[in-house]
Amino acid sequence: MSTPPPFMKPLRILPTLLDGFCREALAAVGLSKTNQATVSSALVLADSMGVFTHGTKLLIGYLKRLQGGGYQAHGLPKVEREGPAWAVVDGAHALGQIGGTFAMNLAVEKARTCGVAYVGLKNTGHIGAAGYYAVLAAQKDMAGMVLGNDMPSVAAPGSRGPVLGSNPLAYAVPVPGGDPILLDMATSAVAGGKVYAAYQRGEPIQDTWLIGHDGKPTTDGSLYPHHAALAPMAGHKGYGIALWAEILSGVIPGGAVTWQVGSWMFDEPSKPSLHNASFLAIDVMAMSSPEIYSKKIQNLVHEIQNSPPAELSTPVILPGQREWAQKRSSDQLGIPLPEDVLAKLDQVAKEWNLNTPWPRA
Repeated sequence: MSTPPPFMKPLRILPTLLDGFCREALAAVGLSKTNQATVSSALVLADSMGVFTHGTKLLIGYLKRLQGGGYQAHGLPKVEREGPAWAVVDGAHALGQIGGTFAMNLAVEKARTCGVAYVGLKNTGHIGAAGYYAVLAAQKDMAGMVLGNDMPSVAAPGSRGPVLGSNPLAYAVPVPGGDPILLDMATSAVAGGKVYAAYQRGEPIQDTWLIGHDGKPTTDGSLYPHHAALAPMAGHKGYGIALWAEILSGVIPGGAVTWQVGSWMFDEPSKPSLHNASFLAIDVMAMSSPEIYSKKIQNLVHEIQNSPPAELSTPVILPGQREWAQKRSSDQLGIPLPEDVLAKLDQVAKEWNLNTPWPRA
């Protein structure tokens, strides 16, 4: 087993500077200004919220796949078929952030008329942080839900290898006068990116994260993904939710499922990854009234946040509350990018002959 690199202190980067660097890198492989902004916005928001596994660390992999042709720099998502409250979108092998933004905006547009809408997205790239698209809905006064599928990397209860992907589930709910409630989770015990990051930083791998080929837990992070699978979240419960994500995202739109989905990280850059996702928008303001909804959701938030905590120094918080607080800190003080993220960005700068807008040794 190789020795992970030593941990180094994070460097704080203002989101505007990081956004500019991302756009410049994406321009170098042919993305339009509109698509540069779409992709960079998703990656930088994830970093701003402290979700470093799904932020700009992904940029180098996306660039190589765009350069290799597996992802199409000029790909434009298009509606393949639709009804008043649903649609199926072909992602045209563009980056997942481009297809995902298109799909969620379409779901919101249809929900304005029908109250609720579903959009399935197929033949897209890796979508990154699913919560980003849910937030897009919440910012337009809609409740949004996103599910996706991926190449199998997660064991099922009783299996000796991967059966389903870490298929994410995310939702965001608008809270008038406050931050949206936001949940973004893998249906595995932990996202695969967290295994990579922990191992690279020399941090311990918990015994609830990975399942070895013998069907037993392992703490050896070097085994993932080729010789170990992620454990399912909450056993059979996580497995069941992951299967639902596979059906909504892959089966219903007619996209790739399980092993038909490629690895955007390990496959040849010339191969499309054939990822899929599903997007649900609910016009919560129309189903009651803006006044009633606002009162009900604010009362719910107040009740939860004022529940008696087990430790007085650790109050009860809502999903996403920590991430929104981190975003405000990042906006003011800069994003505290870990060394493994900075190393990936330095690699981008070197391979595409770009200048980093931050000091590096």
